[in-house]
Amino acid sequence: MRSLSADVGVSPNTIKSWLSVLEASFIDYFLQPHFSNFNKRLIKSPKLYFYDTGIACSLLGLESKDQLSTHFLIGGLFENFIISELIKSKWNIGKRHNFYFWQDKTHKEVDLIIDKAGKLLPYEIKSGLTKSLSYFSNLNYWAKLSNTPQDQLNVIYGGLDSMKSSKGNFISWKDLDQVKGHY
Repeated sequence: MRSLSADVGVSPNTIKSWLSVLEASFIDYFLQPHFSNFNKRLIKSPKLYFYDTGIACSLLGLESKDQLSTHFLIGGLFENFIISELIKSKWNIGKRHNFYFWQDKTHKEVDLIIDKAGKLLPYEIKSGLTKSLSYFSNLNYWAKLSNTPQDQLNVIYGGLDSMKSSKGNFISWKDLDQVKGHY
């Protein structure tokens, strides 16, 4: 909130107050960090997302899908979209979400961790249309810290084909039901 405060030129408390109004209005939400003590140097600040990525696009001045496809924040918007859809699907079945993210001080990050009764299921979210084993880089780092087997590492990506690989699972954004089955 400090960087947002500096950018806007108002106090951090004012920013916090404004964001809480937006959160109470179901315009934005905070995804909390997962605090497992795999590594003591963790980021403990939540990440801000919008329930409606159309609002985020509008605030960025995006007016068409052509502008979106080349925008430098397409990855963040895609991540926002995926996490929001998963949260909404949890609400639709009458449950609160059990979603987190993980990041250490060197900025190694796992975009989404689903905590299923203490079993942590990691997901990296990539907007790319093609599969790349490099998408598993941060997941592999996290897997070593958490002793998570490779068959439980998942990448949700912008392509159309879901498949297993030697590094983990590629899940198409169109196959989010596979993720919903992990709740």
